[in-house]
Amino acid sequence: MRPDGASGEGEARADGDAVDAPPEAPGGLVLPEPLWSAVRAAYGETGRAYHDLDHVREVLRRVDEVGRDVGWGRPREVFLAALFHDAVYAPGRRDNEARSAELARDAVARWLPGEGLDEGLIARLILLTARHGSLGPADVGEDEALFLDCDMAILGSDAAAFDAYDRAIAAEYSAVPPELYAAGRRSFFERLLAAEHIFLSPYFRERLEARARDNLRRKLGAGA
Repeated sequence: MRPDGASGEGEARADGDAVDAPPEAPGGLVLPEPLWSAVRAAYGETGRAYHDLDHVREVLRRVDEVGRDVGWGRPREVFLAALFHDAVYAPGRRDNEARSAELARDAVARWLPGEGLDEGLIARLILLTARHGSLGPADVGEDEALFLDCDMAILGSDAAAFDAYDRAIAAEYSAVPPELYAAGRRSFFERLLAAEHIFLSPYFRERLEARARDNLRRKLGAGA
């Protein structure tokens, strides 16, 4: 994602087996080992200080949470969109989401044929993550809003987790001149604060909106 974007919360993991184990998919879907190996390889690329498997697992944790509390219309497609949404990630490129969506389509066709999956929905959800900060609740459906909010939930985390996320994003963009990076980041944060709602769904808005605004104001006040 670009320096003006944001994603889900990372989580430190000391257990190597837990990191390597595939996440449990909904609806009886089983991830073939070649698919999971491809996902691990994609998120294990060097230079990923934030957009790694920990990030994916945290977004999937949010997806599970929504599944329990609200429910998804197409839970298997949402799961796969979360799994692949940052599979292609090169800081500064504007086609990361499109390339990730294409990778997801190819993976489903190759390793999950006959599962009745809506590849178009998976791709659409991934593509929408390129528009974080530019969409309002009226622009998306319920599942789309909840999915995008799962990816943005880090903004409403506690201050320490938010700051760790912010440092990790900066590390991924270390090749960008600091003044340009800071200007882009500030512009994104200001745009979020100016919006009527940061989170697109009532579910996340009730839980995280106030804390997200506190985090953003604090960072802007510190010269982010």
